[in-house]
Amino acid sequence: MVSVSMLTEGWDANTVTHILGVRAFGTQLLCEQVVGRALRRMDYALNDDGCFEPEYAEVYGVPFDFIPCSGSTKGPQPGRQTTRVRALEERIACEITFPRLLGYRYDLPTQRLSAMFTEDSNLTLSTHDLPTKTENAPIVGETVILTLDDLKRRRMNEVAFLLGKLTLEKYFRDDDGNDKPWLFPQVLGITKRWLDECVTCHDNTFPQLLLLVEWAHDAADRVYRAIVASSGGEPRLKPILHPYDTLGSTRYVDFTTRRSTYDTRPDKCHVSHVVADTGSWEQKMAESLEEMEEVAAYVKNQNLGFTIPYTLFNEEKQYHPDFIARVDDGRGPDDLLNLIIEVTGERRAEKEAKVSTARNLWAPAVNNHGGFGRWAFIEITDPWNAQTLIRGFIGEQK
Repeated sequence: MVSVSMLTEGWDANTVTHILGVRAFGTQLLCEQVVGRALRRMDYALNDDGCFEPEYAEVYGVPFDFIPCSGSTKGPQPGRQTTRVRALEERIACEITFPRLLGYRYDLPTQRLSAMFTEDSNLTLSTHDLPTKTENAPIVGETVILTLDDLKRRRMNEVAFLLGKLTLEKYFRDDDGNDKPWLFPQVLGITKRWLDECVTCHDNTFPQLLLLVEWAHDAADRVYRAIVASSGGEPRLKPILHPYDTLGSTRYVDFTTRRSTYDTRPDKCHVSHVVADTGSWEQKMAESLEEMEEVAAYVKNQNLGFTIPYTLFNEEKQYHPDFIARVDDGRGPDDLLNLIIEVTGERRAEKEAKVSTARNLWAPAVNNHGGFGRWAFIEITDPWNAQTLIRGFIGEQK
């Protein structure tokens, strides 16, 4: 039992089944709010038809007579059994670690920077992408015109310094993640050139819009690509590591799930279960990996925190591969290959971007770093043929 006004706002208990209105309500909306507190579902488990079981709330009292009712309340049904998925201490020998990346950069062969601006370096600012004037016309009250004139009054030197600073912090770091401040004067000079030569303003836009975060990151990427294009020698791809949480591990996995699970072998997996997202693919993939002598350890990437940053349609995203396996590819147990495995279904543009980034950026960058072992990426289109595909991939690596 709860007292007056406790159900009006801020109440989120999914076990409320009865509401009795015994006081006057000022508005119908308040009545609807109160009824909504009893409409939180108790169970989100799907039935055999793939739907939620109907649940009802009993609402009593004169203020609620306007609400149509149907059905009757059933007693709470026991929820589906949950499974605790966690890393087991006695399986620590099967631990898998992995680097956490923010992005990718090129280790330039020289400390003297220059830039070669191309068609890709050009950036056009337009109100089609970002309005500079908005009219706020409420039903009651005064109409207000909102503009970005305050931003327009910022100095161009401030824009150049911000973009130069952002470019330096994103891309010009050593292997330990430390900045290279001695390169800032060169980066700043290139940034000023880019603002003069490559930025075009349409409609009522102005260069100070680049102080906004989204535009600033896009500008920094273009400046950096121009620097890489003009560098002498072959630039070497390197990872941009997360500065405060560089190394991830299977030892931190601990969560519960209502999905189907597959019990893992103690000598193959640090984590107790593999969580199934489909009816059979994950289970068959886990079984195939456990039966391979070449696989020293494996784990499904579920609540593991292993992601691969990629870009799709100029938007930064995070890709979660399916499995990681430590594989003996002929170099012995002291130099195992960390194999990222993606169980591929339907091919889409997003999947192609993920796979291309993992194969052509993530794995080469981490391998060039040299501090996280050897890494490779493989797609598996048929889990029932996974062993043949993985062994063929290992043979190609040799």
